[in-house]
Amino acid sequence: MSNQSGRVEAIFLVAENGKAAHEVPSVAAHAGRGLEGDRHFDDADSCDITLIEAEAIERQNAEHGIVLNQGDPRRQVVVRGIDLGQFIGQRFHVGEIECEGEERCEPCNHLAGVIGTEVVKLKGLVHTGLRASIVKGGTIRPGDAVGLTVSAGAAERS
Repeated sequence: MSNQSGRVEAIFLVAENGKAAHEVPSVAAHAGRGLEGDRHFDDADSCDITLIEAEAIERQNAEHGIVLNQGDPRRQVVVRGIDLGQFIGQRFHVGEIECEGEERCEPCNHLAGVIGTEVVKLKGLVHTGLRASIVKGGTIRPGDAVGLTVSAGAAERS
């Protein structure tokens, strides 16, 4: 396992379908329910939380000549300094909350509309984040640490 850790850079919520994402200074996260104030809160058909690497947005902008702002992909938590791919099937923490990584996110229809459907199809913009479930709630703030969760047994063996 990696000892790599990152930080929350920004948090974005979308209050209603069709509305723009807006940056918030903090958000309450609830196990099995999602992020308060987001359109997917208490939506049984949606994952609890989505994350994206700031570096992935920057790389897509540079490689494909597009201008995506951090809120454009509509991922709720923007992180820096961590590879979210290592969290698939793993427990990890975002500040005081604990999550379990589910799968990578594919580009959504909204993102295709922002940058153009053909750009998404032709240039392979598939690395757009991580879906996760929240297993222990709390509050998330920019600057919070993000990393793999170490179990008590593993910590005692170290």
